[in-house]
Amino acid sequence: MNVEGVKKVGVIGAGTMGSGIAQVVSSNRMDVILLDVSDSSLDRGIKAIGNSLGRLVKKGDIKEEDSKSILSRIRSTTKFEDLADVDLVIEAVFEDLNVKKESFKKLDATTPSNVILATNTSSLPIIEIAMSTKRPDKVIGMHFFNPVPIMKLVEIIKSLATSEETLDFVFDFALALGKEPVKSKDVPGFIVNRVLMPMLNEAVFALEEGVATPEDIDKAMKLGTNQPIGPLALIDLIGLDVTLDVIDVLYREFKDPKFRAASLLRQMVRAGWLGRKTGRGFYKY
Repeated sequence: MNVEGVKKVGVIGAGTMGSGIAQVVSSNRMDVILLDVSDSSLDRGIKAIGNSLGRLVKKGDIKEEDSKSILSRIRSTTKFEDLADVDLVIEAVFEDLNVKKESFKKLDATTPSNVILATNTSSLPIIEIAMSTKRPDKVIGMHFFNPVPIMKLVEIIKSLATSEETLDFVFDFALALGKEPVKSKDVPGFIVNRVLMPMLNEAVFALEEGVATPEDIDKAMKLGTNQPIGPLALIDLIGLDVTLDVIDVLYREFKDPKFRAASLLRQMVRAGWLGRKTGRGFYKY
């Protein structure tokens, strides 16, 4: 099957990333089966998509009837059995290896054996997820960036077992979604987080050591390196817990002290100060 043959896509996880992926896929006139563990999670995901589309309507980027059409193509479910006739699956569940492996075991049992299973993981090993299935050649990384409807980049990650056919298909599918894909080896952090996380972590070290205030650290990096957002504000946007999880994966996999997490970052996560989503991180919201 070529990319034009993809008519229905399963999206696993209705959180920030999953709902964004579902919106982008549906915006490209494909049906979406959005799956999560509870109706309440699905309701929040659908509401988030509606809010996102509402902002696009307000800006004049799409029409009201387009918004309604996009939402109408998204069906929600809590049953893996409802994915029996999808053409492709993109998983975006919680960034936990065991949770993802369990999800892929279920996907392997309920979707046609020829269907490609993509994971949106930002740092976990694709090969380990792939080997939880009987089709490791059809498992691949497809890492979108937040906010999915706006960010153009998608990292396409080929594991040791991923076939070239799967790689080419998913690369072309990303292009069909209007994205700008790049190819990466299956290494911790792939491209972006491999480079980005040490910088973000170093900004926390600088704050911890009293080098400057959060405001001045962010101002210096924005004006000095022409970044649109400072590193501490970016951590607040990503989530301190998500940032810490990725840094810990890099440290665990590479065993390199340059990836050790700043103590302040770990303490703030323990305090529940996770950034924008909790109203408090390096800044208050």
